[in-house]
Amino acid sequence: MVLLFPPRFRLTFGSMRFYPVIMCGGAGTRLWPASRPSRPKQFIPLSGNRSLFQEAALRIQPLVSDGGRIIVIGGRAHRAAILDQLDEVGVLAQVLLEPEARDSAAAMAAAAAWTHEHDPDGVNVFVASDHHILDRHAFCLAVREAGRAALDGHIVTLGVKPTTPSVAYGYIQPSDDSLSPVCNFIEKPNYSVAKTCIEDGYLWNSGNFIVSSHVLLAELGHYAPGVLQAVKGAVSGLRGDVIELGPAFCSAPKVSIDYALMEHTQRAWVLPVDFQWSDLGAWDAVAATGEGEFGGHIFEDAEGCLVRAPEGVVIAALGVKNLAIVAENDAILVCDLSRAQDVKKVVKRLHKSSPQHIDFVRPQAEQLKAGASRLGDWLRLRALPLWASVGQAEDGGFAELLNLDGREVAAERRARAQARQIYVFAQAGLLGWQGPWRRAVLDGFDYLERRFLRPDGLMRMLLSHDGEPLQEEFRVYDQAFFLLALATAKKAGIDLGGRAEAIAHGVRRRLLERTDGYGAVIETGSRPYQSNAHMHLLEAALAWVEVSRDHAWVMLAEQTASLATNFFMDAETGRLKEFFDSNWSPLLGEGGRVVEPGHQFEWAWLLARLHSGGGDPGWLEAAKTLYHRGEEGVDPRGQVAVDALDEVGNVRIRRARLWPQAEWLKAALLLADMSPSNEKGRFMSGAEKAQRALWLYLTDEGLWRDKRLENGSFINEPAPASSLYHIISGFSQVVASDVLERGAGRAPLS
Repeated sequence: MVLLFPPRFRLTFGSMRFYPVIMCGGAGTRLWPASRPSRPKQFIPLSGNRSLFQEAALRIQPLVSDGGRIIVIGGRAHRAAILDQLDEVGVLAQVLLEPEARDSAAAMAAAAAWTHEHDPDGVNVFVASDHHILDRHAFCLAVREAGRAALDGHIVTLGVKPTTPSVAYGYIQPSDDSLSPVCNFIEKPNYSVAKTCIEDGYLWNSGNFIVSSHVLLAELGHYAPGVLQAVKGAVSGLRGDVIELGPAFCSAPKVSIDYALMEHTQRAWVLPVDFQWSDLGAWDAVAATGEGEFGGHIFEDAEGCLVRAPEGVVIAALGVKNLAIVAENDAILVCDLSRAQDVKKVVKRLHKSSPQHIDFVRPQAEQLKAGASRLGDWLRLRALPLWASVGQAEDGGFAELLNLDGREVAAERRARAQARQIYVFAQAGLLGWQGPWRRAVLDGFDYLERRFLRPDGLMRMLLSHDGEPLQEEFRVYDQAFFLLALATAKKAGIDLGGRAEAIAHGVRRRLLERTDGYGAVIETGSRPYQSNAHMHLLEAALAWVEVSRDHAWVMLAEQTASLATNFFMDAETGRLKEFFDSNWSPLLGEGGRVVEPGHQFEWAWLLARLHSGGGDPGWLEAAKTLYHRGEEGVDPRGQVAVDALDEVGNVRIRRARLWPQAEWLKAALLLADMSPSNEKGRFMSGAEKAQRALWLYLTDEGLWRDKRLENGSFINEPAPASSLYHIISGFSQVVASDVLERGAGRAPLS
């Protein structure tokens, strides 16, 4: 980051790009009980139907029409509020999340550092998230005028012409009646000093700053180097629409921009403005807007009162004047509006006498261990019994789909679903489930051999619901699951009369007959050169390595992994593609651009497994790269892994299916087990998020919804059997990672 500052830093006005920054810090204690630490005042509708934060976003949106970008910086705890409220008003923004509050100097430095890294000529407009400004047009005109001075190297603040001697605001003394240097700053004075300030031509300090990112960083480097150094380490190199600032941010001195810079800099200028402005810092300011009432109330001979009530509560006021009556579900404030500034004294007393009322009771996010225990119970008591009964016919064929009322849907039967369900119940047996897993596996294999197997030993692709062949063609993808089912059954003690390995050898031989000069197996169908079929071949090979002494399985696993790292993964970005041409270069057009976060996680898990067996350390590094690229596809608002990205990491499909959540869980847990302590926490945090994401899809009846839309709703459709493979695989990794606490000798699903 270059911080050298030329004497005259100047751009043409036509090229000025604004990067407005909404500062979301502050707790708003004078607006208790509505404003609390977990829901500060900026996220509350205090004047009208929108929150102050939403109004701020809409107010600055016109400033970014020339190529800039809105930036929001706030606390990590307010991630959901920021993203949800931006979405409600349709505003796009870059979100920076602080690991802890370090006051305004560090927050502004972080936003400026991000701006400078992406656009060294960018001009920041720092605005508070809790200001009330009705005239958006006048505000934007003032910012653009101030922007011209910012391009000359000045730090410009907007000074509001006072209407009354308020003790709630700071004051600025300008050197002229127009845009001019600042002579003096006075922090919130008492009434008599405030009155004198107004008589002497002082302006209210609005707390809005317009400054080029280059100038702000240079000035902080001179006057507050500790702030700048910490922020540089927290911001550098981070990418994504929602960024959690690095731990270096926590080492920044906790100081306001006024003390860190504005009291010292020689570049402070002020632009007088006369539009209506308030920071709505107390209930008297809210009442003065005339739009602060909320909820149901009845007035009888009550004058000049402000009433706010939660849904379902009615407040009646009789024979009173100039009161604020603010009710929440757990607390009520009654105060004279002339004493609104003193509410903070009440909050101070609450810290000692009733600390539980300082904040709302927030539901705790489910921790990994508790969620994993619940998942084990769900599998044992709900899902496995249902799919072993209603989900399997008397002839051994597994249902493709179950309605959410638990009834089978008559549907064509795919080879992959039959093999996956055999794997599921064999894995259930290995995990100690005491239900009829053995019968499900044996009957499933019997049906597979009678109905799906062709004379050459490969599975045909598709049957009718009644078991009649519909497509004789085979898929490499399906055969990989056949191999996985055979290996898992053998591990569980079902060897098909000693035939399992011989069958697997035959399938492997026929698949290897389809290899090209690169050692890749050519798929059938319209997209023969693809990574997905190889991913499941690697999974099957690793399963056979565990139960066979045949070194050919190790060779197949390593050859397939090499294809992933040499061809499927982009050498520069590490993102793994799906479809290729005959030279294993990504297809031209849309097919070659697809990156699936779920497959990034799935490949990461497989390569990490290969490394754990004594393989090349490069497999583990590739696994971590794939995992981090998969994280790019985690929707910051819904906290679920979406279906698809493009080649540079932008979202292509915001829908989110169930299976990527399970693959995210598997990869995060295994990489946590294999990583040093300084990396382990990030992977464990990912595992917790992934498990919570998975639970969004599961129903109490042992079923699931498969496709989650961007708005959080689900497509109303039957539950596909094939998802159970992903769910039990995820739970198996939970068990392998020793997340659960079990009694001595007790199996996870017993």
